[in-house]
Amino acid sequence: MRIGELARRTGVSERSLRYYEAEGLLSAERTSGGHRVYGEWAVDRVVRIQTLYAAGLNSQKIAQLLPCMRDADGRPNEIATPKLVHELTAQRDRINRMITDLIRSREVLDEVIDTASHSAAAGPA
Repeated sequence: MRIGELARRTGVSERSLRYYEAEGLLSAERTSGGHRVYGEWAVDRVVRIQTLYAAGLNSQKIAQLLPCMRDADGRPNEIATPKLVHELTAQRDRINRMITDLIRSREVLDEVIDTASHSAAAGPA
């Protein structure tokens, strides 16, 4: 598929896809006219890249991580170094802390909304 089709199917801009290629996160074959052509596998790869960016990882860390993820046949790829595992564990812990903080924030908002709703229902004092 061409870059426009990959962009449409993943919701990622063509510019971002070119950036991913420049960063070594994504690769493409080239037609005789120089156009990028991607295999079906590229859709899953782009979705993974987006997920890892959303988790707060930078392109350098993603480039280290992608080869360690499951291969296309579903078997694990075992090239992760102990250092990478440690760094990824730290990232996961950071995400867990963020989730905990967000849950606390939601609970506070729920309390305020509940209190305000009861006050509004009671009418002016």
